Amino acid sequence: MPSSVVSAIQYDAFKAILTIIFVSGMVYKYKDVSEAIYLEMKNSGSKGLYLNKNIKGNYSFEKIK
Repeated sequence: MPSSVVSAIQYDAFKAILTIIFVSGMVYKYKDVSEAIYLEMKNSGSKGLYLNKNIKGNYSFEKIK
């Protein structure tokens, strides 16, 4: 099911960085995210809800654009 908030997610296993691209065009890189968390988000029914409950506030991030 497409997300109304998250356009795409990417994961760099070597650096443990989760990149989230929002529908608005904003891009955030969340640091020190395990592959298990990435896979949970990838397979979740609602990427936006998963992001709010499990990523935001739990990982440091860098806003790219």
